[in-house]
Amino acid sequence: RPTIDRELLESLPNLKVIGNSGVGVDHLDLKIISNFGVKVTNTPHAVADPTADIGMALMLASARRLVEGCQIAVSPDTKCFAVDWLGGEVTGATLGIIGMGSIGYKVAQRARAFDMRILYHNRNRRRKEEEEAVGAHYCEKMEDLLQQSDFVMLVVNLTPETHKLIGKKELGLMKPTATLINISRGAVIDQDALVDALQNKVIRAAALDVTHPEPLPRDHPLLKLNNIIITPHIGTATVQAIRMMAEEAMANMLAVLNGQPIPSEV
Repeated sequence: RPTIDRELLESLPNLKVIGNSGVGVDHLDLKIISNFGVKVTNTPHAVADPTADIGMALMLASARRLVEGCQIAVSPDTKCFAVDWLGGEVTGATLGIIGMGSIGYKVAQRARAFDMRILYHNRNRRRKEEEEAVGAHYCEKMEDLLQQSDFVMLVVNLTPETHKLIGKKELGLMKPTATLINISRGAVIDQDALVDALQNKVIRAAALDVTHPEPLPRDHPLLKLNNIIITPHIGTATVQAIRMMAEEAMANMLAVLNGQPIPSEV
């Protein structure tokens, strides 16, 4: 990640726009950048579908213990498959979505096809017709969502307010049979608290596409647990999404340079 600091901004007096590829801008100091009169754009449209897809993939993989099952199936030590090796079902389960922006809403659309009961917590409540379209129920208090959900999916931006949003208290409110899924940013979870919760069966499992830092140190305790799936921040890692992000970033930058309305200004 390039560091956009005061020194760089001062060295580029003609800079008009920083076109970020991807939706998260937590690595940019927006205040300093705007003080220099520079616009910042991002690419929310390109990332919504593939990120929602990875959220569903992690939920299904964790529920059905897919990674563990694959290891058993290919292991040279496997002589037979155990009949009591069981996962859980996604169909009919309760999904709690924390952060109901464009990605969160796409997750809800997909979850509806699995006949899931959908709860969501967001700074702003969605319009009634948007809720009804996906069958989502609003939880004004995040605590209510945590207590009821079989799967909790984090889809928030990383801000000072969401830093370590999920800690010991929040994990303690979740069901012991629940799974935590993170497709936002690693720092949204207190990872030390998550290690404790997974080791002590406070929650059943976790599935993370993001960690803090990335990658985790090779001796990190999260890497030693068998009730966790970690993927290498691949939410937008598709051929189609990378192309769309490049096109969206270019359209944003050209709009700024040509004095036209900016499709996605931060």
